[in-house]
Amino acid sequence: MRLDFDCDTGLGKKAALGLIVLQADETIEKEFRPLFDQDGVVLYHSRIASDPEVTEETLMRMKENLTGAAALLPGHRPLDVIGYACTSASTVIGSGAVEAAIRKAHPGASVTNPAVAVVAALKAFGVERIGVVSPYIANVTEAVCGLLRREGLEPAKIGSFGQSEEAVVARIEARSVQDAICAIGDDPKVDAVFASCTNLRTFPVIEACERALNKPVISSNVALAWHMMTLAGIDTRGKALGRLFNRET
Repeated sequence: MRLDFDCDTGLGKKAALGLIVLQADETIEKEFRPLFDQDGVVLYHSRIASDPEVTEETLMRMKENLTGAAALLPGHRPLDVIGYACTSASTVIGSGAVEAAIRKAHPGASVTNPAVAVVAALKAFGVERIGVVSPYIANVTEAVCGLLRREGLEPAKIGSFGQSEEAVVARIEARSVQDAICAIGDDPKVDAVFASCTNLRTFPVIEACERALNKPVISSNVALAWHMMTLAGIDTRGKALGRLFNRET
């Protein structure tokens, strides 16, 4: 028996987005899932091969696989925005190169990554002196701080967990992340705090840190989600993710 059917426009009537997630990332999908679970919005995921050790060399290796990872995202309808979910690799590879590689597969999509998104978020607040919480080893942390400096932002106080293993970063307790953010942000020289790395669990502690510090607190995942939603025309207000998501535009 041949069954009759009708077609509609499919999922993503309001916005269709793609997210390229590192093979070693255990955090961002869980943090993003409830945020993008809203009527008319769909978020597709693709994975990209990544090394369990975070060094400048292993981060750069992802460059050649970006187009292929982007091509695995659905392409039957144009995606509005694609995010590459790696702060340190975006910094090492360069945001321009990341965007060019992804657009080879999806030429009509807006492209962002945490490095671009964090700078946009910090500049939206008009802050200059940034407290940096990093999970990385020294040279990767310095690469992220160098990005901030090139964008006219001063890393006024820097703290790091000193880890190169992604599996360790994904298991740093939220309480430890909160304590680190508050320790860095408590310095009067700091205008706002940036907690780097998409594998670092930050969503549960952002608002508590902002209440304690009375300063903006932005993480890689918060910034990337905000920037993807903003580029796609999705209202970010009303989400329990701190000042960035609830600031008046």
